[in-house]
Amino acid sequence: MSGISIPKQTATIALSQRQKRFLKALLYHVFVGIIGLAMLYPILWMVAASFKESSEIWTNVRALLPETLRFENYTNGWKGIGGITFTTYYKNSFIYAGLGTVFQVAASAIVAYGFARVDFVGKKLWFTLMLATLMLPDQVRMIPQYIVFDRLGWINTFYPLLLPRLGGAPFFIFMIVQFIRGIPTELDEAALIDGCSKSGIFFRIILPQLKPAIITATIFSFYWTWDDFMTPFIYLTRPELHTVSVALRSFSDPASATDWGAIFAMSSLSLLPVFIIFIFFQRYLVEGIATTGLKG
Repeated sequence: MSGISIPKQTATIALSQRQKRFLKALLYHVFVGIIGLAMLYPILWMVAASFKESSEIWTNVRALLPETLRFENYTNGWKGIGGITFTTYYKNSFIYAGLGTVFQVAASAIVAYGFARVDFVGKKLWFTLMLATLMLPDQVRMIPQYIVFDRLGWINTFYPLLLPRLGGAPFFIFMIVQFIRGIPTELDEAALIDGCSKSGIFFRIILPQLKPAIITATIFSFYWTWDDFMTPFIYLTRPELHTVSVALRSFSDPASATDWGAIFAMSSLSLLPVFIIFIFFQRYLVEGIATTGLKG
């Protein structure tokens, strides 16, 4: 009897443990699902509002689904403002976000390589000063920068938006430095013995291994540049140069009736590039964040 009861007791304990694990997993997924729904609800509400009439948007706020689908909001919104369609605004945004991201990430990678691998006088001091700029509010540099670009005659051009990015971004520089420090220095020494220069080591040895960090920096840079409102608003005063973020603000007219349906329709479309990039590169994003966080 004792030989039969022991396996039964063991099976009962194993079944109880599996039930506990299943219950924990169920509660975890339900909790995460509720939190995720709470985070996604504003976006879902905005997309639903893009198909509603302007009067229905604010009179029936709690209802997520519209009474009637108004696809006209998208066609009316795409017509833009003052004869300038959203084709122009999207083109300007892609110029700013695309070139700005390339300039910023490329410069950050080069500067990070210098801090991580090249010895020069005052290296620690300059690296500390670079990190200190992370705590510098953007409002501090707005007025001096505007004065400089105004005297150069660069207002209403993309130069003030793109050229400052050639210096890199402190956050990306720090992130890539942490990644490079995890790459064995023996690879650099072997390349030097073979006659490779410092620039050759960067392009042939270091850069190919920076793929996760580069993609992570590219995604973040594109996100932040695409959503940037203040910089284009300050330097691009001509309507034909406005980006999507500035154009959405121009849609709201306090002096007359605002077409809220068109605003929400264009706001929904403005999220498409962000979602597409995240869907295709989320694997690299997670890998880059995890790897740079583990490197010492």
